[in-house]
Amino acid sequence: MIGYIVRRLLIAVPVLFGVTVINFLIMRMAPGNPVDMLVSPKLPDAAREAKMIELGLHEPIYIQYWNWLKNLVVHQDLGYSMITYEPVTTMIWDRMGPTVLLMGVALILGLCIAIPVGIYSATKQYSKLDYVFVTGSFLGISIPNFFLALLLVYVFSIQLNWLPSGGMKELGSSGSVTTLIIHMILPLIVLVASVAGRNIRYVRSSMLEILGQDYLRTARAKGVKEFFVVNKHGMRNALIPIVTIIGLEIPILFGGAVVVEQIFSWPGIGQLTLSSIMNRDYSTLMGLNLVAAFVVIAANIVTDIAYAFVDPRIRKSYVGGSKR
Repeated sequence: MIGYIVRRLLIAVPVLFGVTVINFLIMRMAPGNPVDMLVSPKLPDAAREAKMIELGLHEPIYIQYWNWLKNLVVHQDLGYSMITYEPVTTMIWDRMGPTVLLMGVALILGLCIAIPVGIYSATKQYSKLDYVFVTGSFLGISIPNFFLALLLVYVFSIQLNWLPSGGMKELGSSGSVTTLIIHMILPLIVLVASVAGRNIRYVRSSMLEILGQDYLRTARAKGVKEFFVVNKHGMRNALIPIVTIIGLEIPILFGGAVVVEQIFSWPGIGQLTLSSIMNRDYSTLMGLNLVAAFVVIAANIVTDIAYAFVDPRIRKSYVGGSKR
């Protein structure tokens, strides 16, 4: 397992390098630049050119990329924002906490709903509750996040005035745990609906496939109680595809939180990403893309490691592969 993890980490290095190259080229090929957002259109060309030189945008693209990569590798420095002149590392770190909090709670709640509901739906196939759960899962997948978010704001914030429409705390207050929870309710509903909707179908289909296996029929014939047949013998084997889906949820949530954070004014990575795109803040966008790529690769590695704990056969194959 250790050798496998080391190999995956070594493969991640060229992958991250390729991601940074592609992102850098795409950003530089897009129309506009940070100088257009900073200076007045009436500013003389000489002053505009001076600003380009100050930001290093007058050099060829490969020189700009080399300077950025050198600062990252040698100094572990992501540079400074071209708009606010703050360190990119500080900006991302300050926004990481709210995003991880929102994503983590949404993922946990979504799976706590999806796994038992999917198992029950599989064991009670074609029952009334099965149809209700399947319909609900399709609704959770089909309704766009932005539409559900705006609908919740309109109903619960504008019409009923029950919940705040955005932010993490009230203006002028230091913020308490109760206030934080109240502000998280609406964005959590949007994200949990999406996570639960996707995973109910996967858990249900995975359990249906396992429940039809011969070894479960044998367990029932031996008199094993249905609870142990489903939750001990069946669930353990059904976890393999479920673990894959859970690993994919992390990058999906990371991307989906961009829209949700913007609508609910949640001060996280998503809001910073949209702000950087609108302002053509190349330095901040490169840092955000690097973090996003790292999250995806880390999620894949953690998923592969989780396979070994779920299925001992996979762990043995890793050991055998390392010996060979």
